[in-house]
Amino acid sequence: MARVSQEHLDARRRQILDGAARCFARNGFHATSMQDVLAEAGLSAGAVYRYFRSKEELIEAIAGEAFSWIRTAFDDAARTTPTPTPDVLLGRVLRRLLIDEVPGGDARAFARLVVQVWTETLRNDTLAATLAEGYGGMRLAWADLVHAYRANGQLPSDVDADHVARTLIATAQGFIAQQALFGDVRVEVLEEGLRALMSMREPEIS
Repeated sequence: MARVSQEHLDARRRQILDGAARCFARNGFHATSMQDVLAEAGLSAGAVYRYFRSKEELIEAIAGEAFSWIRTAFDDAARTTPTPTPDVLLGRVLRRLLIDEVPGGDARAFARLVVQVWTETLRNDTLAATLAEGYGGMRLAWADLVHAYRANGQLPSDVDADHVARTLIATAQGFIAQQALFGDVRVEVLEEGLRALMSMREPEIS
C-alpha cells in the first residue's frame, strides 16, 4: 500500500477544518452535527474521524490554530527592528486571521464563529482551558513587546506591561465582535484609529 504524503494529510485536515468552520458559523455550534461536517467537507465518516473524533475536538483545533497564527505574528514582530507599533502589529494579526488565512474563507462568518467559541467556553472546560492558555500566551507576548517599547524609549519606564497587553487584546476582541455583529469592518479602520489615539498629546493649559 502506498504511503500517504504529509502534504496530503495536511490538505485533508485543512479541508475538514474549513468545512467545520463554515458549518459552525452558518448554523451554530450546537445545531451542527458531525454529519453536517461530513457533508460540507465532502468526506466519509472514516476520513473525518481519523483526524477528529467530535465537534469539540474540531472547535478546539480551530481555536488552537488561530492562537498559533497570532503567536507567529508576535514572534516575527519580536525579531523585527524597530519593533512594530501596536497599530501595525494588530493590523498584521487581524489581517492574517480575518483575511489572509481565515478558515472557511468568510471573514464575517469566522468572526461569528469566534464569538460562539467565547460563549462555548462557559460550558466546555477543555475549550475554556485552550482559550485561557492562548490568552495567557498573548498577554505574555504583548508584555514582551511593551518591554521593548520601554527599552526603545517609546513608552515611559513605569508603564505596566500587562495593563497595555490586556487593553490591546480587548481592542482586537472588540474588532472581531464588530465584524461578527455588523460586518464590513476593515482592518485599516482599526489601524488608523489606533494611530490617531497614539498621536494624542496633553492639552496645553493657558
